[in-house]
Amino acid sequence: MFARLKPALFASAAMAVAAPALADEVNVYSYRQPELIAPLTDAFTAETGIDVNVVHLNKGMVERLQAEGDRSPADLVFTVDISRLNAVVEAGLTQPVESEALNENVPEQYRDPDGHWFGLTTRARVVYASKDRVADGEITTYEDLADPKWQGRICTRSGLHPYNVALTSAVIHHHGEEVAREWLQGVRSNLARSPEGNDRAQVKAIWAGECDISLGNTYYMGKMLSDEEQREWADSVRIVFPTFENGGTHVNVSGVAMTAAAPNEENALKLMEFLTSPEAQEIYAEANFEYPIAEGTEAVDLVKGWGDFTADDVNLMDLAKLRADALRLTEEVDFDAGS
Repeated sequence: MFARLKPALFASAAMAVAAPALADEVNVYSYRQPELIAPLTDAFTAETGIDVNVVHLNKGMVERLQAEGDRSPADLVFTVDISRLNAVVEAGLTQPVESEALNENVPEQYRDPDGHWFGLTTRARVVYASKDRVADGEITTYEDLADPKWQGRICTRSGLHPYNVALTSAVIHHHGEEVAREWLQGVRSNLARSPEGNDRAQVKAIWAGECDISLGNTYYMGKMLSDEEQREWADSVRIVFPTFENGGTHVNVSGVAMTAAAPNEENALKLMEFLTSPEAQEIYAEANFEYPIAEGTEAVDLVKGWGDFTADDVNLMDLAKLRADALRLTEEVDFDAGS
């Protein structure tokens, strides 16, 4: 039986033949660490009496769900990045959900038109700029990153990482493949070092004087400021919200989808609707330094203090469809080889 399973027991039982669904639980596979979503799941359980069992996965969500097939105990999947959400959908592992509450809470550009996934929070892909070596207004657009004036001054994680692939997909969306290729080549020529590490490692490199600007998600600023060792890195930079020349600031999404095999569909829908409610949106945004998306909700003061921006209005599914092209271009220019 899966009712009231602790996460470790739930994980070990995931390959077992599913027992009949019980009325007081919902089971989640999550790319987000359990402690990051615990404030939400605890609030949901307190409100409904429904237990939430979470299995944290570092990778391989699609493969695991495929192996479990119809016997999978998972009702919902939590992922970060539109490409990861879309990968689960394209593998035929989700089911469409019809819900007036979900459609009211989640803006159109942050949900699948066919109801297979719904966004929970957003984060912007921004520039971290050295306070000492980059003047205010010196960089304003994503296109600027390919300007030769930045030669030897940019740090970034792998161009093949989903966060950067999504940004490249947005470049393709706005400008087409040829311009996107030229942009990738220009950014590569401006790298101070070969891509390595995560987004926080790039800010550390700015602090150490290895480069002057980097690409990163907004929420990493909050995470660095919360870490005694990393606070000094964060204090050495400011956030710049670039835009596309014919658009806004690139954002990505954390989201949820119901699995095709969900044994607890009714409870899963209740959790989905709760997660997109204004109350839960603000809990989630505060815990993760992200932007809530439900109408009438606001980011916490720390996040608002980083500045205002206008999000690009492209539907994220349009970017997900360009993922393969973005990966191909990134590999063709050998982006990760560095300048």
